[in-house]
Amino acid sequence: MAFVKAQKSSSYFKRFQVKFKRRREGKTDYRARVRLINQDKNKYNTPKYRYVVRISNKDITAQIISATIAGDIVLASAFAHELPSYGLKFGLTNYAAAYCTGLLLARRVLKKLEMDDEYQGNVEVIYKQLGEDYSVEPAESRRPFRALLDVGLVRTTTGNRVFGALKGALDGGLDIPHSEKRFAGFNKNGKSLDADVHRKYIYGGHVAAYMNTLREDEPEKYQTRFSQYLKEGVAPDNLEELYKKVHAAIRADPTPKKSEKPQPKEHKRYNLKKLTYDERKQKLIERLNALNAAAGANDDDDSDEDDE
Repeated sequence: MAFVKAQKSSSYFKRFQVKFKRRREGKTDYRARVRLINQDKNKYNTPKYRYVVRISNKDITAQIISATIAGDIVLASAFAHELPSYGLKFGLTNYAAAYCTGLLLARRVLKKLEMDDEYQGNVEVIYKQLGEDYSVEPAESRRPFRALLDVGLVRTTTGNRVFGALKGALDGGLDIPHSEKRFAGFNKNGKSLDADVHRKYIYGGHVAAYMNTLREDEPEKYQTRFSQYLKEGVAPDNLEELYKKVHAAIRADPTPKKSEKPQPKEHKRYNLKKLTYDERKQKLIERLNALNAAAGANDDDDSDEDDE
């Protein structure tokens, strides 16, 4: 008779180590994170910054973060939902919007560090060859602000929107180690970046091409899918001019805008308010008095029945 050997004995479970919570939830790649945050000991307490880009269904988040023992510290952040204040009210999660978000963060963090005048970024060729690769050159006074790209758990495929945000931060004046291999328009066979294709994506040309195709083939779907574009009076041919104005507005004033929504007069409360000791004591006295009163009323009813 063959015996089956127990693969997981009691000693195995005694030595079993539970993974970190964010690893169990599939939110953090700790193998990649440890390589991004480890700092050389001879640099003492110098922070090592990460350029963190996260894309959800309705928003794009770009942040400059440094890690400490107490926790991560956010130096600056920018969101795609801020772009309507700069003139972009639709398409807030595409490649062009990712570029705008990265540009906004770069100009914002440099302005905060008072480096925005020294490092203007990709200004001279912004309307000519915007799609070409660009790396900031060190100035005489200070070195450029350096950060490492943190893409999280996203697949780093060529043309991913994460690299659109990277291109925006590079053109904004940040120093981020990178390669042009993942930008939209890179040809794997030719091993070169087609600047015209990349420029088309930055200015929303791929969206304009789809709008034209849909308008000719399926007009009803075009009306529903691009209703926000039509509401703002934006045609496929006007997208490039729109994005140019957005880029100019971001460079003119990248500071965070205060929300215009009025503060609610009364805050909704969904849980019970915590009572003080005196309030709990008074509530108990009232409950006891109510019970005593109810008990006294029952006694009076019983006595009346006995008299009858």
